[in-house]
Amino acid sequence: MQLGSFESDGERHLGAGASATAEPSDEDTTAVIDRRLSDGDWDALTGPNSGHGTNDADDTYEHSPGKAAGSELDYKNDDENDTGDDEEVEEEDAAMADDIRASLLKTSRSSTHLLKRSDDDRGRTRYNHSRPVSPLPPPVQHHPTRPPMVSRRSTFRSRSPDTQAKTAARKKYLYASFFLVVSLVSFSVQTELAAYVQNQLGWNKAYCMLYLTHGSWALLWPAQLLILRLQRWNTPWPTFWRRHAYLLRSTAHMVQHQSLDVPRAALQRGSPWPYLVRTTAFVTSALTVAGLSWYLAVNLTSPSDLTAIYNCSAFFAYAFSVPLLGERIRLDKSLAVLVAIAGVLVVAYGDSKDDGSSGSDNDDSGANDATTAATAASARFLGNIIIGAGSVLYGLYEVLYKRWACPPEGVSAMRGTIFANAFGSCIGLFTLTVLWVPLPILHWLGWETFELPTGETALWLWVSVVMNATFAGSFLVLISLTSPVLSSVAALLTIFIVAIADWVVFGKRLSGAAISGGCMIVVAFAVLSWSTWREMQEESAHNHKKADGAGGAPAVDWSSDDSDDKDDDRLD
Repeated sequence: MQLGSFESDGERHLGAGASATAEPSDEDTTAVIDRRLSDGDWDALTGPNSGHGTNDADDTYEHSPGKAAGSELDYKNDDENDTGDDEEVEEEDAAMADDIRASLLKTSRSSTHLLKRSDDDRGRTRYNHSRPVSPLPPPVQHHPTRPPMVSRRSTFRSRSPDTQAKTAARKKYLYASFFLVVSLVSFSVQTELAAYVQNQLGWNKAYCMLYLTHGSWALLWPAQLLILRLQRWNTPWPTFWRRHAYLLRSTAHMVQHQSLDVPRAALQRGSPWPYLVRTTAFVTSALTVAGLSWYLAVNLTSPSDLTAIYNCSAFFAYAFSVPLLGERIRLDKSLAVLVAIAGVLVVAYGDSKDDGSSGSDNDDSGANDATTAATAASARFLGNIIIGAGSVLYGLYEVLYKRWACPPEGVSAMRGTIFANAFGSCIGLFTLTVLWVPLPILHWLGWETFELPTGETALWLWVSVVMNATFAGSFLVLISLTSPVLSSVAALLTIFIVAIADWVVFGKRLSGAAISGGCMIVVAFAVLSWSTWREMQEESAHNHKKADGAGGAPAVDWSSDDSDDKDDDRLD
């Protein structure tokens, strides 16, 4: 049958085309659909016709090449589509293989993205020292792990609030004790030298001496800066100056806001200098009047009376501290202040009978001695009145300085010391630039002729000025670290030193009144120190209890110097 030979030729023809177009390779394992017609389908399309015989077969044969060619084109198109599908399937298989391979390399946190960390995503790993995340496991360390330098427990214990509070308090009172001794010695030397220059050398220029001594306070901050620089000589000067300037500026903000927690916006935008200028002018005015009274009375009364009455400012400092500083009235503290004032009165007026009796020993002097004694007594009384008014103003000055020019409670001892000397320089600078105005006025009115000292007078006056600046800086630090009341009572200890100096230098014997009054002052200072210490302990315990109830910690500045790393971070 010719149809059989035709099918054989067609199959051979289609087989050749199919093998050329859709022969699968050995490497391809993807199933390919064979869309070639079977024998039954081909017969159904062409239809067998027995009547035509060979002609039908020939016609069919004649048309079969066209059919075969068309079918071959269809097969090629279908095979090309199949090839595209195969490529898509291969890409999907490759992606699936990569996913399987990556999943095998992942840790147990298979759902975590490789670039989950924001630092790695942004490329800013320098902020937290993070390392890029890798799908590979970390390398195995062959060397043994070093133990930490400080264990967690020891670090926690060294930074506990109680330990830091005790350390800070101990350091604060060490500073206060040192500056107390310095202030006592310098004030005693300055008192003796001022009396010697005015009484023995005859340079009686009260306001000019006040201008020179208070103007010398401007050297406190440069001298302090020099000492700090010598202590940190290895630090580069730009770094040292930046840290020191930031410490002064941040402390000035604390003083202005009376808080340790100053907002960062206030540190960056606000300036504390207008506040410091107003405070300096206000405090310096009270100090100048009080100091002028001291220089007016120094040649009217004895150095012992001058020192004793001038240091009555402890009582007035306590009186002004109650309304201005909110200090509580305590029985032990009040008794200590009263005992100190009583001791001052004993020193000032306990030896008046001895002075009167010694003036009446010589009967030949007669009325002249009586007149001289009366004049000396009146001058001494006037000097005591003047220095008494100065004592009131000096007590007010101490409280004003503590209220508006000292850092709040909780600041470190070093920071308080540095700012106290800096503010003392502000007082000296204000004196030099503003308070020179009365000098030509007094000279023109003839009340005090202006003339500079020379020779020995200039030498001892210079030493007296240096001692006054030393006393001022030490006393400002003492007030800043403790309280005006304790500082004033501590200054009363100069009575013993001045009395002994009067006996050694000027030959004035120690009277029983001076000794008994001095002992009363010492006892009062001891009681006041104990009362102040107990009060500060109670206040500290109250603050910690209040902070524990609020779930926080009291705001305390634990920094000990001006090279804190936190200061560098806040300078950017």
